[in-house]
Amino acid sequence: MDLLDKLSRELQSRYTFTDLDVFFKALDVDISGVRSGHNSKYSYSKEILAGLPDPRLEQIARELDPTTPLGSVLAPQPPRNWQDTTQFRLFISHISKDKLKATHLKVCMEKYHISGFVAHEDIHPTLEWQTEIERGLNTMDALISIHTPGFAQSNYTQQELGFAMGRGCKIICLEMGEQPTGFASKHQSLPRRSRTAEQIAEEVETLLREDDRTKNRLEMAQPKPSPYDLDDDIPF
Repeated sequence: MDLLDKLSRELQSRYTFTDLDVFFKALDVDISGVRSGHNSKYSYSKEILAGLPDPRLEQIARELDPTTPLGSVLAPQPPRNWQDTTQFRLFISHISKDKLKATHLKVCMEKYHISGFVAHEDIHPTLEWQTEIERGLNTMDALISIHTPGFAQSNYTQQELGFAMGRGCKIICLEMGEQPTGFASKHQSLPRRSRTAEQIAEEVETLLREDDRTKNRLEMAQPKPSPYDLDDDIPF
């Protein structure tokens, strides 16, 4: 409601009735079913906007002013691989040399309707990488950190952990040759031992399902066809 009000008032102050029709038609917004006889540009705009889905409202907000201070109202935009997904969003924090380990875990999580974000794989070449990582951190449902040797020395992985802590997200620390350090050490730790990626994925799903912060979101997750073959030879 706050967003509808902000956008309607901005349109009211900026355009005439004729301009409003041109504006909405330029954005392919159907105004044919809007009631006639409006005396207020505010109520006219609000009736049109009320029938639009959230992504279209965000598009209109950005069209009106890319720097408009609507951040407290608009939901953060997810990274490309999470757009339009109904799966659970799991950010997989890792150092670059262990991208294949992170990718293998991501593949194994798919069967549980969990979509993993692996920075070095899920960022489209034409997209600015840091922005996409920030979008992933802002829209993730939980984070798992893969603590291979060198993880604690990476500024980026430490920042990703700090971001998750600041948001109060569920954090699972997977020990793979290095123990969590600093504030991360107090979060739930999952030793790899001799388990396969498939077994780790199963335990991660159990931990998420048992946590009050994530169980409802996981229950609402819907399946999505995986682009991967689980028989691919990906080392873990």
